[in-house]
Amino acid sequence: MVMQISVVACLGPRQVQEWELQLPEGATAAQALHACGLALPAARGANALGVWGRRCEASQALKPGDRLEIYRPLRVDPKVARRERFKGQGARTAGLFARRRPGAKPGY
Repeated sequence: MVMQISVVACLGPRQVQEWELQLPEGATAAQALHACGLALPAARGANALGVWGRRCEASQALKPGDRLEIYRPLRVDPKVARRERFKGQGARTAGLFARRRPGAKPGY
């Protein structure tokens, strides 16, 4: 039997590519990557593959309708980036405290 899956990869900033594949049942994530002509992202780390947003190994068997995703490593930690933005904006102009009622207590 044949199953249909999709493979999605973001190879660069704002460059999303998607492939619709028909593979035999029991095909693995590595076989799906090979069918797309992509190399196994072993150099990127163990967390480079996922099915519907959940990490998986290259040896994991896929099911019909699965969406195999190839992840790029983050260039900046999101928590660090948020702290840096907040530091630049200042506490008075960002977040919940940007618009205070006149005469309100600080922090409310």
